[in-house]
Amino acid sequence: MGRMVVGKKVSDIFDNFGIFWEKLVNDTQFRWLGPEKGVVHLATAGIVNALWDMWAKMEGKPLWKLLVDMEPEKLVSTMDFRYLSDALTPEEALAILKKNQSTKAEREKELLSKGYPAYTTSAGWLGYSEERIKKLCQEAMAEGFTKFKVKVGADLKDDIRRCRVIREQIGYDKVLMTDANQRWDVQQSIDWMKQLAEFKPLWIEEPTSPDDIMGHAAIAKALKPYGIGVATGEMCQNRVMFKQFIVEGAMQFCQIDSCRLGGVNEILVVLLMAYKYRVPVCPHGGGVGLCEYINHLCIFDYICVSASMENRVTEYVDHLHEHFKSPCVVKDGCYTVPKDPGYSAEMKEESLLEYEYPSGSVWKKLFAEGKFTPE
Repeated sequence: MGRMVVGKKVSDIFDNFGIFWEKLVNDTQFRWLGPEKGVVHLATAGIVNALWDMWAKMEGKPLWKLLVDMEPEKLVSTMDFRYLSDALTPEEALAILKKNQSTKAEREKELLSKGYPAYTTSAGWLGYSEERIKKLCQEAMAEGFTKFKVKVGADLKDDIRRCRVIREQIGYDKVLMTDANQRWDVQQSIDWMKQLAEFKPLWIEEPTSPDDIMGHAAIAKALKPYGIGVATGEMCQNRVMFKQFIVEGAMQFCQIDSCRLGGVNEILVVLLMAYKYRVPVCPHGGGVGLCEYINHLCIFDYICVSASMENRVTEYVDHLHEHFKSPCVVKDGCYTVPKDPGYSAEMKEESLLEYEYPSGSVWKKLFAEGKFTPE
């Protein structure tokens, strides 16, 4: 897809970013591999996110600041509202952005001082012993975390055991979330989570197929009396699927993924749609650069869109940040605000040289040891 960018003036792209994005996702041949989903949309995200990184660097600002300082009309012009007019119009998007203009400086100052709340999954992985869970919970609380996520779905008795251990450590004044990673059918999701309701999880994340909007809606309806919401979105392919999840009440927590959707342009319109329907955004960040990206997105959402921290939190996974030039920093359980220009996901040159497949030195060593065979 690089052929669609090479040779173009970046000023022409940024002056008409919404039109450029629409052309990028509507190539008549590549649409057969999508449209706007799967490998072509991942490639779209790669190109679009790199362009936003470039734009922010040209302006000498971190991406969140580029977005915050942009006039609402300019922001709306970067978005594609095709297929969304029954849920969100450009006029509604503009009104939302203008609504918080006069107070956004206050929220920016607040975030620069306190940061944005994060949650950790460090103690919640499957198969951990009781001793390890206790140790990791204590370490996380010492680092300032008050929100914890636990993986569930492999074995109900073990889920009950681990949830009980975590609750004993963190108490009920802190937040617990659960994540099934698409393990269950619809009724199984409902039955399983009823067994875990005593531990008062805020949400069950990805209980079933990420494409099953009706299934998520049924799960959400059944678990509402137990105070358990449904969180999903990290595998949600595009803004049109998000529209259905949001409008139909199939998600109570919107987990945008900065590389699954088609880059910043598409994410912006999902943030606005979620705000209109009062669905809090809690971005997905599985490490490997995702945490660096979503830090900018949740900051923009708070300053310019939601103006609220209620039921909002951003995932943090301490994984491979050392390979990035501007790694995210979490302090006292909160993301600190990025200061370096750009989108924070540029990798170190030496990491690219060492790990690029199949020519990187790390791969060559693995091939020589017989651990992998080059294809």
